[in-house]
Amino acid sequence: MRRLVKRPTMKDVARAAGVSPMTVSRAVSGEPGVSPDTAARVEQAIRQLGYQRNDNARSLRQKDLRTSTIGLVVDDLANPFYALMARSVEDEAHRRGYLVLVGSTNDEPRREREVIAAFTARQVDGLILVPTNGGHGFLKQPMEGGTCVVCVDRPAKGLAVDTVTVDNRAGAERAVGHLLGHGHTRIAYLGDRFDIWTQRERHAGYLDALAAHGIPEDPALVRHELRSQSDAAAALAELRALPDPPTALFTTNDLITIGVMDGLGHPDPVALVGFDDFPLADRLSPPLSVVSQDPVALGATAANLLFSRIDGDTSPPRSVVLLTRLVVRGSGAGGGFRG
Repeated sequence: MRRLVKRPTMKDVARAAGVSPMTVSRAVSGEPGVSPDTAARVEQAIRQLGYQRNDNARSLRQKDLRTSTIGLVVDDLANPFYALMARSVEDEAHRRGYLVLVGSTNDEPRREREVIAAFTARQVDGLILVPTNGGHGFLKQPMEGGTCVVCVDRPAKGLAVDTVTVDNRAGAERAVGHLLGHGHTRIAYLGDRFDIWTQRERHAGYLDALAAHGIPEDPALVRHELRSQSDAAAALAELRALPDPPTALFTTNDLITIGVMDGLGHPDPVALVGFDDFPLADRLSPPLSVVSQDPVALGATAANLLFSRIDGDTSPPRSVVLLTRLVVRGSGAGGGFRG
């Protein structure tokens, strides 16, 4: 059995240096009144024992509730979109001397609560949250205790906090409109879970574009609940096998797009526009047309709002909507599946 080694305490340092714990505290904090000789003995004892100061406990003793840490809670950190967002938040935090704790929820409300509970137990000064579809009343207690919260990518139901999103509905409408402009009328929709706010918005944009061209929705062409690349590839196989298959595809996030591309033949003339850009999308054959949103801007905007709140901003909650853009590269002009 592994033997646990007790961490040295301030009392241990004081005993080794031959001073009081209060003197150790003053020496570690750099307060005046500690002689150079005493400070040197304290420093030597710290090095010998491997003592590390508990900044959280220190700040609480000094009644300074700030810990210079924030929490970032995302859907899946393995998703390149959220990885870029996390790096952006980390860059903003680093400039302010803050550390970022990061956790993934996999869009599960129970896991979300567990991650947030772990972060609030560590006295984070604020949270940037990609909310699940669950309720968020449990956040009211930490918010009343001073924890600031900002939602990013999606709003949280019933939570009056700053929120940063993109124009998901309009972006999806532009993507499907682009396919319609190339003469496609049988356009398949491949999306993630429908209870995710961004997915509902993108599906609504898909319907808006069809309605604007007088085309009714065909439920046979719609696939929800695609949580992985393999799910997307399986959905593609189902669509390909339809008696009247689609000639074009609209995919609603980068993982679904990649899964669909894995399932396509090469070259396969089916038209495709995806929501979210990703590295090398412009190197494909044909280059992939996408609705591009900026995860770096989303992360930076959310972080700036959070630090503003941490610094004392008490203005009413804000809703910031960032713009997407349709990047046309050629994949929207295909002619349908090969026989």
